[in-house]
Amino acid sequence: MYQQQILEHVTKDQLKPEDELTNFSVGDTIDVHVRIIEGDKERIQIFQGVLIADKGRGINRTITVRRIVANEGVERVFPLHSPRIAKIEVVRRGDARRAKLYFLRNRVGKARRLRDQRRGLKHVS
Repeated sequence: MYQQQILEHVTKDQLKPEDELTNFSVGDTIDVHVRIIEGDKERIQIFQGVLIADKGRGINRTITVRRIVANEGVERVFPLHSPRIAKIEVVRRGDARRAKLYFLRNRVGKARRLRDQRRGLKHVS
């Protein structure tokens, strides 16, 4: 356990503030603003999709975001504490009753959509 405490202490200054990373949950549709560096230019590219998985803790925390492009599913795994991630915005809250939404990979058409989070089920504000 001592080694784990040393690792957490070393990586503590590399972590992003916690209030920046807790305003979304699995099932939400989010915009991930990613810094793209091409040569000497830098730009922000937005990847919008449904958050289907949240994994890990500390510096190793990652999220998996899924979107549909030209009737093909595209998933990207983002390390949350990476300097490449500029910001994350919640577009729409989804009502998910599971921790991982991998079953959405097999869904087609309107069955792919998640229900909006109802007033009584708000776990994150």
